[in-house]
Amino acid sequence: MVSRRERFFAYAFLLVFAFAALFPLFGLLLLSLNPRDAPVTGFSLPEEFHPHTFVEAWEIAQLSTYMRTSLIVAFFVVIGTTALSILAGYAFGTMRFRGQDWLFYLLMIGMIMPVEAIMVPLYYDLRSVGLTNTYASLILPEIALYVAFGTFWMRAYFRSVPKAMLEAAEVDGASSFQSLIRVALPPGKPAVLTLVVLLFMWSWNEFLIPLVMVTDEALRTAPLGLAFFAGQHTTDRIGQAAAAVIVSAPVIIVFIIFQRSFIRGMAAGAVKE
Repeated sequence: MVSRRERFFAYAFLLVFAFAALFPLFGLLLLSLNPRDAPVTGFSLPEEFHPHTFVEAWEIAQLSTYMRTSLIVAFFVVIGTTALSILAGYAFGTMRFRGQDWLFYLLMIGMIMPVEAIMVPLYYDLRSVGLTNTYASLILPEIALYVAFGTFWMRAYFRSVPKAMLEAAEVDGASSFQSLIRVALPPGKPAVLTLVVLLFMWSWNEFLIPLVMVTDEALRTAPLGLAFFAGQHTTDRIGQAAAAVIVSAPVIIVFIIFQRSFIRGMAAGAVKE
């Protein structure tokens, strides 16, 4: 039983961290609501709200092109990584085969290997097969980067599925794939949606891979386009703030839509061993 004192300190602790996280974002939003020629006012309320600044930033920064690229990349990264993670997690979590542990630990190296360490050889490998400056050079490396965590996440969930359910499905003549789709996966919707939200956030915010792999302006992602916009308009602080709000909006929207499933998946202990 949680006492009132413990509950008070827990809420106070969470409020402090929530304030520390939201205060800069609130200041950024206030700054973006000023006219672009207004003096930078920091965290003070603007004298006159000017939402047209977002339209100007959208047009000047060419965010329509960059946002479209980011949406395409994030969509295929989320779909590809989620599918591979479910299949691999199901195999590692429910099946027994020779070398299973060693293969799993080898895959987990992908979670601790910094992408910066392999970026240069990866670039030359993709260039040798003509994949640089393509959507594939953005999508495939990100899938390879995130599938290790996705496998770890889904393996932990599938290990919590009662074996009796899988054995009963096998007795009824269901194949391994049918057991996955009809028995093991439906109760794991919160775990899958949590993984989807995390993958979307990581893919949307990825900066290094697009920076190295593409030079075509049409293939720049939203964070990369935002960086180029900030570099070309160093004195336009209000325009930069408006562009930053636009670029961060899809992540916020996705989290708001799936927040219940995300929190349920985290609270259910999907990563417990």
